[in-house]
Amino acid sequence: MKVKVILSAVALLFVGFAAQAQEVKIGYTSVEFIMDLMPEMEQIGADIQDYQTQLQTNIQTKGADFQKQVQAYQQAAPTMTEEARAAKEAELQKIQGDLQKYEQDAQVSYQRKLGELLEPVQTKVINAINAVAAENNYTHIFAETAGQSPVLLYTKEEDKFTELVVAKLGLTMPTPPAGAPNGN
Repeated sequence: MKVKVILSAVALLFVGFAAQAQEVKIGYTSVEFIMDLMPEMEQIGADIQDYQTQLQTNIQTKGADFQKQVQAYQQAAPTMTEEARAAKEAELQKIQGDLQKYEQDAQVSYQRKLGELLEPVQTKVINAINAVAAENNYTHIFAETAGQSPVLLYTKEEDKFTELVVAKLGLTMPTPPAGAPNGN
């Protein structure tokens, strides 16, 4: 008798869970994939390339200047007093430290600039994802990102969430090469 009561309680629990689970609609997409389709990305690529070139030119100029000062010191060192050599070496070490700090700051500056350029496009894509999810009654949307959680292990092939977002943004899906799986 106890077994029947337990089994019926378990059955009721599963029926309740199944009723809830039917209301869940899950989609998945790749923000990066959609961003790559945005026409703004071409200009952003050109702008960030220009910025990177500018930073590299500054680093090369400062590096070349430092090398000239080192060479000048090496030529003059034999005729310098001990105090003058020590002072020049300390100055060169400070310049070298400043150059290394400039290189690190340039990397941070590059990342910040890239973030600033991408932010409006990313916001536009996220807003479109949210709108499409709401319009199509999705309850959860997973980001499809390589090597990072959450990873969706199963979905029905007919899920076309990414295509809906791409259409919402007025873009067209790229044509996959013949024989390639259709990426959502």
